[in-house]
Amino acid sequence: MKTGPTTRYTVRDLFGSMLARERTRMDRWYAVFTKPRQEDAAVEHLERQEFSVWLPKIEHAVRHRGRWVDRIEPLFPRYLFLQADAGEQDLSTVRSTRGVTGLVRQGVEPAVVPEQVIAFLRETADPDTGLHHIGERARFKRGDRVRVIEGPFEGLEGVLLKEKGEDRVLVLLAILGGQRNVALSAEQLIRAGG
Repeated sequence: MKTGPTTRYTVRDLFGSMLARERTRMDRWYAVFTKPRQEDAAVEHLERQEFSVWLPKIEHAVRHRGRWVDRIEPLFPRYLFLQADAGEQDLSTVRSTRGVTGLVRQGVEPAVVPEQVIAFLRETADPDTGLHHIGERARFKRGDRVRVIEGPFEGLEGVLLKEKGEDRVLVLLAILGGQRNVALSAEQLIRAGG
């Protein structure tokens, strides 16, 4: 039986071809549109498929039942970022992933998110937690005009005189035809407009 010419590969040839593939590798970031409140499930299932995924999150203060609470939520609700080499990885599986609606597209092609956008988002995140911080609770200072939003003085406006402890403030309110100093919780106040 006659065989064809034998091709010999050296370690240098294999290493050289690996480097060439690495230089031509086209890892790009894509935006993934998820089902409502399914971002974390989508991340988990995309990572199981060996995709590199990033879900930027924010920590912000919101009022819940009259108290300020810190919440951690996606920075872009219903969106996350996926890094892949479309030439090496099959992006068609993304659409059928649990928690995912599909890739964001420009026409028929998946929209590529510029590397600068990802770099900016990563730079602006807290280096310790990886979270973004927006909507921080308003802190008041002496002389600020404030409005009471709950309690017996709700709707009244006044001037903040001073802080009394960590969560209490002294406010000058116009009550019963005169000016009165009233101690209130800072959570009962917002800045008065104008």
